[in-house]
Amino acid sequence: MADKKVLGVLGGLGPMSSAYFYEMVTDLTYAEKDQDHLDIVISSRATTPDRTDFILGNSKDDPLPVMREEAQRLVNYGAGVLALTCNTAHYFYEALQESIPVPLLNIAALAVGEIASRGITKVGLLATTGTVNFGIYQQACEEGGIECIVPDEKGQKKVMSVIYDQVKCGKPVDMDMFNSVAYSLVARGAEIIILGCTELSVIKRTEKLTRGFIDPLEILAKTAITACGGKLK
Repeated sequence: MADKKVLGVLGGLGPMSSAYFYEMVTDLTYAEKDQDHLDIVISSRATTPDRTDFILGNSKDDPLPVMREEAQRLVNYGAGVLALTCNTAHYFYEALQESIPVPLLNIAALAVGEIASRGITKVGLLATTGTVNFGIYQQACEEGGIECIVPDEKGQKKVMSVIYDQVKCGKPVDMDMFNSVAYSLVARGAEIIILGCTELSVIKRTEKLTRGFIDPLEILAKTAITACGGKLK
């Protein structure tokens, strides 16, 4: 349809989560024929330097120039709305948004907005150490009047192992390890747990996680559909 905007997906961070996002957008769109779906352009620049390593000072290889380049490629192709599928990459959100003339959806702000609408006042966060240390979700929660708690040091190491040693490597997920960290947050009063990494969104699908978790990637997908003029199922 002429009034629809092309969705640009800044992905490859990592590839599996980007593929899942595309599948999710397609599945959540109400369509009676192919032409009812969005036109989508995906950049899957898997060689983009690791965001967490750079944020933590473990690498001097800045991913921002690559991300800016790919974002501009999407705009040049005709994308009218951009979605950044990597939570940790939102460390660069403002710099990215300033470099392009179209809206860049903010996954953390969207997720926290959904949480606030449910009347939840305390959440737990599972995410990369880069996301946790930079406070991407904590800041959004604070602005929304929501308390955000994170795992202790031992628990955070488990989360990173699940993300980097298991999901990103295509290996089976140690659900005992994952659940032990999630349960510790619930024991500290978390009413719901944010899956603040797109690799954790993949776990939600494969392990069929339902109650007790909120998936920012799904919220991003739904927002992207409506922002581009599509209809939700």
